Amino acid sequence: MALFSSSTRQVPEAAAVPRHVAVIMDGNGRWAKKRFLPRVAGHVKGVELVREMVRTCLERGIQHLTLFAFSSENWRRPQDEVSLLMQLFVKALEQEVEKLDRNGVRLRIIGDLSPFDSRLRQLILDAQDKTAVNTRLELTIAANYGGRWDIMQAVNRMLAAQPEKCAGWTEADLEPWLSMSYAPEPDLFIRTGGEERISNFLLWQLAYTELYFTPTLWPDFNTAEFDKAIASYQQRERRFGRTSEQLVEKNNA
Repeated sequence: MALFSSSTRQVPEAAAVPRHVAVIMDGNGRWAKKRFLPRVAGHVKGVELVREMVRTCLERGIQHLTLFAFSSENWRRPQDEVSLLMQLFVKALEQEVEKLDRNGVRLRIIGDLSPFDSRLRQLILDAQDKTAVNTRLELTIAANYGGRWDIMQAVNRMLAAQPEKCAGWTEADLEPWLSMSYAPEPDLFIRTGGEERISNFLLWQLAYTELYFTPTLWPDFNTAEFDKAIASYQQRERRFGRTSEQLVEKNNA
């Protein structure tokens, strides 16, 4: 059973501080190129920014932070860059999990992990086990993840769970099988780096999420930039299909 219901079926509470922030961390390679550095230097700097974002979310009272680290389409990149990204993933797990655990952060990794080597898969399992009881912040890393993959794997698992049922499926039937059934839908989606698209990220979950795009490259997206995104979010009128007049009536009730 899903812990949180869909915003297309129920109206969630809209708090001043987003409960769940999802981020596409774009611009690492361009950040490095501007400084005449190899692309991997940008990815290394990007990992450092993850630490700052985790700290900022803890300070701001944000409960869920989801980061798009490696998409299912990123395998199309040059092989040497993919290999370096995998090495960086291993290094980050080896160095950061203890700190996350000390700070009460629960780590989850979503995506198709089968193409990863056995060492990386074991590090992921160990990291998730080690931090499983933490409750201050839920940090989700999407790795070899795609929104369409997520929906299809959920459909296949749903059908396998009830092979006798052949019709009448609903959103509520599918939701427990999605990769992020444990988290509320994102309140705020941020994409750095100047591109203004979702890029196959959390296609189901972003149905009523507020979108924020910034030209700031991910390695430069510090706490001040994050606070700009939060300020923009706080100016939005979250209607979830209702009218502005209905919101006024609700607030005055």
